Parts: sequence; C-alpha cells; structure tokens
Amino acid sequence: MSNTPQSRRYAIGLAALSALGRLVPHAPNFTPLGASCLFAGSRISGWLAYLLPLAVMVATDPLVGGYTWSSPVIYLSFMISVWIGRRMVAEPTATRVGAAAFLCSLQFFLLSNFAVWMAGVVRGTAFYSHDLAGLATCYAAALPFWGRTLAGDLLFSAALFGAWSLLPRLLHARTTAEA
Repeated sequence: MSNTPQSRRYAIGLAALSALGRLVPHAPNFTPLGASCLFAGSRISGWLAYLLPLAVMVATDPLVGGYTWSSPVIYLSFMISVWIGRRMVAEPTATRVGAAAFLCSLQFFLLSNFAVWMAGVVRGTAFYSHDLAGLATCYAAALPFWGRTLAGDLLFSAALFGAWSLLPRLLHARTTAEA
C-alpha cells in the first residue's frame, strides 16, 4: 500500500466517488460500493480503509431507503470486503482483482441472503420455510441479484484499479508538460 499523502488523497477520492455513485439511478445491486470497499482495503492504509466505506453507507442510506434490520449485516459484509482487499490485492493484478471482486460478491450474497432467511425464522414469518430447503429457496430466489452484484463488483473494480494504475502516468505526463 502506498502511504504518501498524495496517494492517500487520490485513493480516498476514488473510493469516495465510487461509493457515492450509489446515489445515481442504477439496477438493483449494481453499484460501485463493493468495489470501493475492495479498493479501499487494497489502497488505503489503517483504520481509514474501514471507516470510509462505512461512513459513506451511514451517510447515504437515509437517501436511498433508510436503515433496515439488515443494515448491520450489510455493513459487516462491506467490512469483510475491505479485509479481502487488504489480504488479496496488496499487489494488484487483473487476476487478483477479479478473484477478490468475485469473493466479495459471493460473501455479500451468502451473508445478506442468510440474514433475509434468518429474519423470517426469528420473526416466525412463512416467506421461506424455516429449514434448509427454505434457505436453499431463499438463495435460489436471490440468484438474479447476485448476478448484478457480481457484474457491478467486477466492472467497478476494473474501473477503480485501472484508474489507479493510470494515475501515476497521467501525473507524470502533467508534470513533464509543465516543466
């Protein structure tokens, strides 16, 4: 991870812009937030990597539907994505970024839909049966959403990490042109 003040500013700016992208109209689950968590974990050092996506979620949730009983599980899932960025993408390559984005998308799908099923069990509602068959039905019903989550995580991760790799070249070209 790069720790220069300029690198930190660019990383924070890229992650914040991508996370705020959840405010523009989009297909369900097709947002840059998962990718920004992965990016923050990879490129921002210390506690700020975890704080930035969490602060964006807390600040923007009231604007996109409010807080729900599942918010803590979703926030936890995004913190796991930051952790995955720390572990898998310290040295970004296309393969590492793609694999990490896939893993982030998968763990979000598994955790968030388990929470949906578990809420029905705890509340005693019958939307899904309260057994393994009900859990499997819940996951099967959510597969289209996972497809959009995966597509968004892969696309936005490629965009963020691609922009990050282009930044030094653009800055170098700018300083060379000014000199």
